[in-house]
Amino acid sequence: MPTPFTLRRRSVARTLVLAAAGLLSVSAALAQSWPTAKPITLVVGYPPGGSVDLVARIVAEPLAKRLGTPVVVENVGGAGGTIGAQRVVGAAPNGYTLLLGSGSEVSIARLFNPAVKYNGETDLTAVSLIGVTPMVFVTNPKTGVKTIDEAIAKSRREPNQLSFASSGIGTPLHVSGELINLLGGSSFRHVPYRGAGQQVQDLLGGNVDFSVSVLSSALPYIESGKMVALGVTTPTRSRAAPQIPALGESPRLKGYDMNVWFGLFGPAKLPAPMVARLNKELNDVLREEAVWQKLQKAGISNEGGTPQALSAFIKAETQRVRSVGKAVSSGSAS
Repeated sequence: MPTPFTLRRRSVARTLVLAAAGLLSVSAALAQSWPTAKPITLVVGYPPGGSVDLVARIVAEPLAKRLGTPVVVENVGGAGGTIGAQRVVGAAPNGYTLLLGSGSEVSIARLFNPAVKYNGETDLTAVSLIGVTPMVFVTNPKTGVKTIDEAIAKSRREPNQLSFASSGIGTPLHVSGELINLLGGSSFRHVPYRGAGQQVQDLLGGNVDFSVSVLSSALPYIESGKMVALGVTTPTRSRAAPQIPALGESPRLKGYDMNVWFGLFGPAKLPAPMVARLNKELNDVLREEAVWQKLQKAGISNEGGTPQALSAFIKAETQRVRSVGKAVSSGSAS
């Protein structure tokens, strides 16, 4: 006759077997949730050469290795990233079309442009935050301007004569330049571009006077002396370029704080097993030494986290930019 100890042992054994079977079924679901019949298209809403494109190409290859299927970056530029985002919004939620997105096209554009009909918070599936980076206000050496205070003073002496470039209306770069105008009392004219490539070339060629660029895109030109960095947009200096002051160090721009973030998204209703698999593999990719070193070198933090954390982050960032936008449109700081 079995003793109570034997019965307990058998009960524990059965529990362990069931638990192991449960874990195996979860693992099997994750492993089977990604068919390998065709490549995954990773959409970037900007032309090659910008920060979003850079992040996509850093993570695409190691992500493909972990998923066991090719991940092909496709640049669909225009309208501040919204054309590319709209393509993913309208794609079938089968895991073959994903978005390497930023705050611009995911959440900010619709606050400034009524032509944007999708809502990134509800029409896309959040997978994981990838990283955050400062922007930087730069100029061509020919302007003779060396500091942000000199730039603001020059603009005040020459109202509406000096221009600043961004990657499009309603992008974080656009909002950042307008915030300089708001806080500094300057009047830099906004010149929107389709992406970073032409924006950079026109600054280098003297067709625009100043530019708000993502630090990772501008850093090589700053280090080579082709651009003069006047300040990063985060409250403190970037570890990637500690020699560049923060804009908020200027008394005129006290409290200045803006950034650019990057995340991975799928269409709405992307199946939960696919979201879980993508999230796991992307977080593992971000922990790979080669990946985080490339991101850190470009001034981009490697974040990771859950889909729920990304959704909460987007909601908070959207509200913050909405407050800045209202202040800019009303002409008074919030």
